[in-house]
Amino acid sequence: MSADLQMMANAIRVLSMDAVQAANSGHPGMPMGMADVATVLYSKYLKYDASAPKWPDRDRFVLSAGHGSMLAYSTLYLSGYAKPTIDDIRNFRQLHSPCAGHPENTELEGVESTTGPLGQGLAMAVGMAMAERHLNGQFGDDLVDHRTWVIAGDGCLMEGINHEAIGLAGHLRLGRLIVLWDDNRITIDGSTDLSTSEDVAARYVATGWHVESCDGHDFADISRAIDAALADDRPSLIACRTLIGKGSPNKQGTSATHGSPLGADEIAATRAELGWVYPPFEVPADILDAWRAAGQRGSAARDEWQKRFESSSSKDEFARRLSGAVDGNGAIRSYLDNLLANPAKVATRKASEMALEALTAALPELVGGSADLTGSNNTKTKSTLAMTRDDYSGRYVYYGIREFGMAAAMNGMALHGGIIPYGGTFMVFSDYCRNAIRLSAIQHQRVVYVMTHDSIGLGEDGPTHQPVEHLVSLRAMPNLLVLRPCDAVETAECWALALDRTDGPSLLALSRQNLPQLRSEAAKNRCARGAYRLRAAAAPRKVVLVATGSEVELATKVADALEAQGQGADVVSMPSWELFDAQDAAYRADLLPPDALIVSIEAGVTLGWQRYTGANGINIGIDSFGASAPAEALYDYFGFSVENIVSKIHSKLMV
Repeated sequence: MSADLQMMANAIRVLSMDAVQAANSGHPGMPMGMADVATVLYSKYLKYDASAPKWPDRDRFVLSAGHGSMLAYSTLYLSGYAKPTIDDIRNFRQLHSPCAGHPENTELEGVESTTGPLGQGLAMAVGMAMAERHLNGQFGDDLVDHRTWVIAGDGCLMEGINHEAIGLAGHLRLGRLIVLWDDNRITIDGSTDLSTSEDVAARYVATGWHVESCDGHDFADISRAIDAALADDRPSLIACRTLIGKGSPNKQGTSATHGSPLGADEIAATRAELGWVYPPFEVPADILDAWRAAGQRGSAARDEWQKRFESSSSKDEFARRLSGAVDGNGAIRSYLDNLLANPAKVATRKASEMALEALTAALPELVGGSADLTGSNNTKTKSTLAMTRDDYSGRYVYYGIREFGMAAAMNGMALHGGIIPYGGTFMVFSDYCRNAIRLSAIQHQRVVYVMTHDSIGLGEDGPTHQPVEHLVSLRAMPNLLVLRPCDAVETAECWALALDRTDGPSLLALSRQNLPQLRSEAAKNRCARGAYRLRAAAAPRKVVLVATGSEVELATKVADALEAQGQGADVVSMPSWELFDAQDAAYRADLLPPDALIVSIEAGVTLGWQRYTGANGINIGIDSFGASAPAEALYDYFGFSVENIVSKIHSKLMV
């Protein structure tokens, strides 16, 4: 490289400050402060080939401090990725520019994960490191042998999820994970002294990490610290002491550079300070050539890997796993046939376990886990042995009481590729997972959330554990497929749908209480349409009862009572609003005809059901918190009885 490292780093600084200035929006301080560290990483340590951004054995790099997105865009452009172009960078933060305000994995191939919510990038990187070690345990060093690198800021390390993530990483001894901490001691409000006096390094040491520190503006010292991390078999934190906004003579080291453009005068002063005589968005040839050489540094390693891959006896299976191609309906078919021959009255959480026994045996890419509720979530099978620091090939993760960390780690596994992760907790604790579930949806990742104890039906644990508002709030999240099956057959079908869905997450809402098997046929996946007529009216139809999950059984009993009185009632099972809404108008109108009284029955808040029942329909639900009592008493108390519902229907029909 003809240009020195300092000028290469300054290219990051200048591109970052110019892009933020052009957009009149953004965060120049972090990329300017971490430019030296990033330059050392990309030019010497990171295993990548800019011409092959999807090379399976590349190192993964996660910018957890996603607000400093210009660091990512600058390094991608400079090192020779096809995107972003310099014009994309000129259009930073503008509509349809791939250089979004925070990095988005769906916009640029070199962006491994969408980041911005602080702490989650590092937590997803833990999942990536887990995926690397797991696949290494299954396929060996020849095919899987790479590292996961993270740049994280003070905010990432303050967030609660950081405690969960690093505890898991330390416990599993993920030595291929290295976090470069931008230790600039500045947040938006000002100095970190305003809000924390924590000994971060000691906390990491206490969780089983190796910790180093370095001068984040001394290239030799940065290399020394990274070399020390590479030599240790524990996950590593490197505290890189930096100046936020480094190079800005009047603003560096202050919160003024954190989230605002430097301003024209300060940019001119910074150019003079850095000795950068070039106009905005122009990088001289020698500096660009040096960066492009860095981007090609991994090409020989990729060529060698390709040769090993082509000659590997595991080539086809490895490629299949990375492709993500599965046939969920096919994998569940023989199990369903047996279920139809031998009906099961079980809780849908148990039905999920039964389906998983078949699925995990057929699909080795399924890696499960639970946040310390394995026996309650029913997520472990005979095929899923524990993943441990001594055997990463295992397919079951004991996450401990770390719901948020679990969800983020699953995102990381899915992003890495080669794994379809699923994990369980109680439905009410989906709130702890929620922001990670949201990132699953934003990133279009196939992650399956197994949420059990989905209603007041869990009984005596009371309102703190009884979800009432959760179903509707989760259904409100774009690109999240919420599935609430009513019996063992529907549960199997919902699992097939979740596995066949490649462009987003799915959430299964499952019961604690036993439910009868209502389906006696499964020639096709009826849940795939979101709702279907489980039972047609015998007498002339006056009522359509629409229910989900455990309340479908109640709907059939209400229909029996109405039919006995000569009032015909269809029973519609609606395991998924999202899938039903995607059906054509004729199908929806056939199930919910305008000339019938539409009655919804679900043990949750009634908000949202009016879109199906109309203003003149009836919504049976719970618009309050639950109570502590046996499930049967609660259902009766909250009006989920045949007598109460039939009475309401009679009153409505008489109007």
